[in-house]
Formats: sequence, structure tokens, C-alpha cells
Amino acid sequence: MLHLQSESQSRWLEQVNQNLDQILIDHAHCEHKAAATAMSLMGAYIDCQELTREMTLIVQEELEHFHLVLALLHRRKIVFIKQRPGSYGKKLNELVRKNEPERAVDRLLVASLIEARSCERFDLLRKHLKTTDPELSEFYGSLFESEARHHTTYVKLAKLFQGDSEVRRRLEELASEESRILAVGCELPRMHS
Repeated sequence: MLHLQSESQSRWLEQVNQNLDQILIDHAHCEHKAAATAMSLMGAYIDCQELTREMTLIVQEELEHFHLVLALLHRRKIVFIKQRPGSYGKKLNELVRKNEPERAVDRLLVASLIEARSCERFDLLRKHLKTTDPELSEFYGSLFESEARHHTTYVKLAKLFQGDSEVRRRLEELASEESRILAVGCELPRMHS
């Protein structure tokens, strides 16, 4: 369903255990970036009504999630600050081809893989925190479904620009690269480190 070719390593849960506040702050940034990505896609392909309709819904939902995470930080007395981003998103976006319609396909599929990885990570957090932090466990469980839906939506929209077999082939290539990027990891404690 999620088209991921690897599972998160225990190294990431160790980062969570040692730097939960930093992971939560990064989560807020991720929700903001997800909304910005959807807005950017809407602007780039404004003449595609199906895409603009779906991006509008995703922008609204991602901004709602952004505010939910900010409220969570506030309740926990964690100050929301700017952070140096991890390398995951940048490395994935470097794989986007330059010419259309391949660029549209790649942008949508990269977004889909980021959503898929978020979905996987939210599920891990839900399970990992179940006994030690039930509130946070429940919070991440509540976000799981929307991340999975966003992943599916982005894949579906890529098929507006190229055929099903080409989109599936490219998704496999990008998923393989995503797995490689994740295996290298990032020293910064981030949602996608």
C-alpha cells in the first residue's frame, strides 16, 4: 500500500528516545512543508482541475495538522523554533527530473513517498509510545490514516501526467532511492532522519 522498500531502523527510535522534543518540533515543520508542497504543486499545475481540487484539500489538512502539533508543543511547554532541516527531503527532491511531464510525475511521487514514510513513522511512534506516552501514541494514531490517504492521492495524480505502467515503474525507482537515502540517515533527530 505505501510503496516503501524498507522499514525504519531501530536507530531512528533511539533518536526519538533521546530527542523527542526535537522530533516533535520537526514534525510541525514537516506539516508546514507538506502544505507548502501542495500549494507549489497547485501553482505549477493550476490548469489541472483534479489536481488543484485535491491539493486544496491536502493544504487544508496539512495546515490543520500543523496547528495540532503546535498545540501539542504548547501543552508540553516545548518552544517551537526554527531548525536546521535534515537532508532527507532535499536528497529526494534532487531526483526530480527537469522536463515535463516527467517533472510533474516525479514531484508528485516524491511527495507520495514522503507521506508514506511519515505514515510508517507515525505508526511506529504510536506503537513505541503506547505505554510510556499514551497521549502522544493516540495523537500519532489519529494522523496515520490521512498520511496514507495523501500518499495514495499523490500516486493517483501522477497518473494524470503519464500512464499507469510508467508511473509504477518510476515509483519503484524512487522508492529504491528513498530507501537508500534513509539507510544513510541523518545525524539530526528529525521525523525523516
